Amino acid sequence: MTDDRIGPPLLGGERETVRAFLDYHRATLAMKCAGLSDEELRRRSMPPSTLTLLGLVRHMAEVERTWFRRVIAGEDIPLLWSGEGDYQAAYDASGSTRAEAFAAWHAEVEHARRIEREAESLDVTGYQARWGENVSLRLVMLHLIHEYARHNGHADFLREGIDGTVGA
Repeated sequence: MTDDRIGPPLLGGERETVRAFLDYHRATLAMKCAGLSDEELRRRSMPPSTLTLLGLVRHMAEVERTWFRRVIAGEDIPLLWSGEGDYQAAYDASGSTRAEAFAAWHAEVEHARRIEREAESLDVTGYQARWGENVSLRLVMLHLIHEYARHNGHADFLREGIDGTVGA
């Protein structure tokens, strides 16, 4: 497995460091999926679980979309894979392909990067309707780092189960 990830700066400012950690975790998910076929990306972890690498990519597209576009930018847009607002629907990648899932994920990551770059500071806020509270861009970015880190641990086990590849 080739590791092309760029680590965060050792002496960067807050925003630069948070941005770099988020991008590092995004790159980790992509690395875990590299070189696998659609069938391998849809392979379940351990029945009865339906967790797959492709499902994680789809889920993270929803997470990026929700937190950056819906919460911070205030866009009134539906979820990608559920008209009913069911976040769990993204995990069902049984009919999905690498091309479809990664196109959606890359698009949402680019929207997120644009929204973050255009924000005056990490103190910019958006409304998180599920919580009924305003949240800062700082919280959103740290939440995304947490979300990726957790799911990258899942991706580690999924990848090992597919072809034995382990590590970062």
